[in-house]
Amino acid sequence: MGSTSSAEREAARPAAAGRRGAVVAALMLSMALAALDATIVSTAVPQIVGDLGGFSVFSWLFSGYLLAVTVTLPVYGKLSDTFGRKPVLIAGSVLFLLGSLLCALAWNMGALIAFRVVQGLGGGALQGTVQTLAADLYPLKDRPKIQSKLSTVWAVSAVAGPGLGGVLAAYADWRWIFLINLPIGALALWLIVRHLHEPEREATAHARVDWAGALAVFACGGVLLTALVQGGVAWPWLSAPSLALFGAGLALVAVVMLVERRAAEPIIPGWVWRRRTIAAVNLALGALGLLMVAPSVFLPTYAQSVLGLAPVAAGFVLSVWTLSWPVSAALSQHVYRRIGFRNTAMLGIGTASLILFAFPFLPYPGQAWQPALLMLLLGAALGLFQLPLIVGVQSTVGWAERGTTTASVLFCRQTGQTIGAALFGAVANGVLAARLGGAGDLDSVTRALDSGSAPDATRRAIADAVHAVYLGAACAAALAFLVLLFLAPRKFPVLKE
Repeated sequence: MGSTSSAEREAARPAAAGRRGAVVAALMLSMALAALDATIVSTAVPQIVGDLGGFSVFSWLFSGYLLAVTVTLPVYGKLSDTFGRKPVLIAGSVLFLLGSLLCALAWNMGALIAFRVVQGLGGGALQGTVQTLAADLYPLKDRPKIQSKLSTVWAVSAVAGPGLGGVLAAYADWRWIFLINLPIGALALWLIVRHLHEPEREATAHARVDWAGALAVFACGGVLLTALVQGGVAWPWLSAPSLALFGAGLALVAVVMLVERRAAEPIIPGWVWRRRTIAAVNLALGALGLLMVAPSVFLPTYAQSVLGLAPVAAGFVLSVWTLSWPVSAALSQHVYRRIGFRNTAMLGIGTASLILFAFPFLPYPGQAWQPALLMLLLGAALGLFQLPLIVGVQSTVGWAERGTTTASVLFCRQTGQTIGAALFGAVANGVLAARLGGAGDLDSVTRALDSGSAPDATRRAIADAVHAVYLGAACAAALAFLVLLFLAPRKFPVLKE
C-alpha cells in the first residue's frame, strides 16, 4: 500500500511548480473552446443556412456536437486513467482543431454536420480531461480555486458564445466562428506539450483497452440520445422512428452490460455505481443537468415574449447567474470544511429548489429585475451545490480512477441536460396546447409574438408554460436533495494525500 500511495502522489504532480501556471492557462483555454462551441453557432444559423442550405437539418449542428461530446466522455475518462492525461488531451485537442478547420471549409450542410461531430469527438476529451487534470494539479485544500476558475470560464464562454457567433457572422463570415478556434487551440496545445509532464508508469506498458466496450458505449449513447434529442421535434414521440430508436437503444444497453461484464478493463467499470459516493454524485449532478435546462433554454423566451425585452436584455437576465455561481463556488470551501461535502451540497440544492419554486409566483408581466434577482440567487445556490460534489468525489479516488470517476460525473450531467431538454420541451408545449386550445408549439407561438400578431392571452400562455417548466426544475432539485440525503454517506471517504 505504501508504494502505491507514493506512486499516486508522484502521478498527481504532472507539472513542476514553476510550470503549473502555464498548464492552468492551457486548461482554461481548452475549457473556453469546449464551452464556446456548444453555443456559438446558434445565432449564426441564418447566415449558415443562407450559404449552405439544409434548413430542415440545421438542428444537428448543435445536436451532433453535443452527442459526440457526451458519448465519448466515458471513453476518454478510461483512456486517461490507462495512458495518462497528456496523450488524451493532446489527441483530443488535435481532433478538435481538425474538426474546426474542416467546419470552416465545409461545402454543404451535410459536410458541416459531419465535421461538427468530429469537433465534438475532440471536445469530449477537452471537457473531461481538463476537469481531471485540475484535480491532479492541486491538493484537496486548493482544488476549489482551480475549479471555480474553470466554472467561471465555462459559464462566461457558454453565455458569450451566441453573442460572439452573431458578431462574427454579421461583420465577418460565419466560417470565422470555427477559424477563431485555431490560434487559441494551438496556443493551448503548445502549452500542454511544452509544460505538462507526467511520470512514466508501469501500467502503461501492460495497458489493455476495451475497444469493444468503447464502441458499444458510443453506439448505445448515440442511439438513445438521438431518440431524446429528435423525439417530438423531427418526429412524434410515439412514431415508428422514435420507437425504433428507443428499442434499439435498450437492446444496446444489454449489449453494453454483456461486453463490459466480460472485459478485463471495462470502459464503464461496475465500481462507478457500486460505490455509494460516486453513484450519489452521478445521480445528483444528473438532476443538476436536468434543472439547468429551465433557465438556460426557457428564460430567454420568457424575457422576450412575456417581459417584452430585446434579445440583448433577455440575455443579461440569464447571464447574471454567471456572476454569482463562481463566487459561491470559490467560497464553498469555507462551508464544506465545517459541515462536509454532502451537507454543503444539500444546503445549495435545497435553496435552489426553493428559488425555482418561487419563479411561478412572479407577477405578470412583472419587471426584468425580478427574474434577474432569482437567477442571481440560483447561481449562488448551484455554486454551493456543484463544486463541493465534484471536489469531494474526485478526492475519494486515486490517480488511476480519477479520470473514469470525473468522466462519469460529467456524462451524467450532460445526459441530464439532454433528458431535460426533451422532457421540459414536451411540458411547455403541452401547457401551451391546453391554454390555447391545441394551437401551435412554443417555437411557433414565440415567432408569432415577434411578428406582433399574437394577443395578450398568448403571452399569458407562454408565462404559464415557463412556470410549469420551472416547477419541474424545482422537482429535479428536490430529487437531487433526496438522493444526497438517503444515498450519499454523511462523510465522503476522502483519501489521505
